[in-house]
Amino acid sequence: MTPGIMIVSLIFVGISMLVGAVLKSRFREYSEIPTSSGLTGREIAEKMLKDNKIYDVQVRSVDGFLSDHYNPGDKTVNLSPDVYNGANVAAAAVAAHECGHAVQDAAHYPWLGMRSKLVPAVQWSASIVNWVLLGGILLINTFPQLLLIGIIMFGITTLFAIITLPVEFDASRRALAWLDNTTIMAKGEHDKAKNALWWAAMTYVVAALASIATFVQYLMIFLGGRSRD
Repeated sequence: MTPGIMIVSLIFVGISMLVGAVLKSRFREYSEIPTSSGLTGREIAEKMLKDNKIYDVQVRSVDGFLSDHYNPGDKTVNLSPDVYNGANVAAAAVAAHECGHAVQDAAHYPWLGMRSKLVPAVQWSASIVNWVLLGGILLINTFPQLLLIGIIMFGITTLFAIITLPVEFDASRRALAWLDNTTIMAKGEHDKAKNALWWAAMTYVVAALASIATFVQYLMIFLGGRSRD
């Protein structure tokens, strides 16, 4: 890793840690605020799926903190224990957000489809891309094609991070619109749910910006090496 890339990485690591700390703080705070309806995250998820006429998606509990996700492969909304069993603003926001992805899937939301198709390529490239890039930098004067291959592989990850942004923002939009049209939350609770989801979305924004910045750095190294040939 070159000094420039290291500096960029450290900057975004710092920003990511800051955003992550605020996100965890917000979720801890909002986990202490019960919703007016008293429904748990599981019940909210099941209600949102039913209201959207989605009957082939299962809601289940998975281990971990903020490990919540929607899996389009097996049609499951996976909620962490705190969200699955919680009857609070944070649990309601997360459960509705993950169901927002299920609604996207049912509506054939194109960005979700694109992201799902990229998952196998991203998983494969993630295991070796750093080694390819390192080798490409070391051999840039004799085998510059290796660095180009690494850049293309890293570009897939960057594209995935970019495509993730509209997917996450749209899922939150769908979640908040549904919550606003139900009696699950009062006005003040809805505002807190919106704030929690905004900070969650910021983690994806930081990740995308970091990936773009790193991609550009590697591309500049490649072009600089080519210009010296």
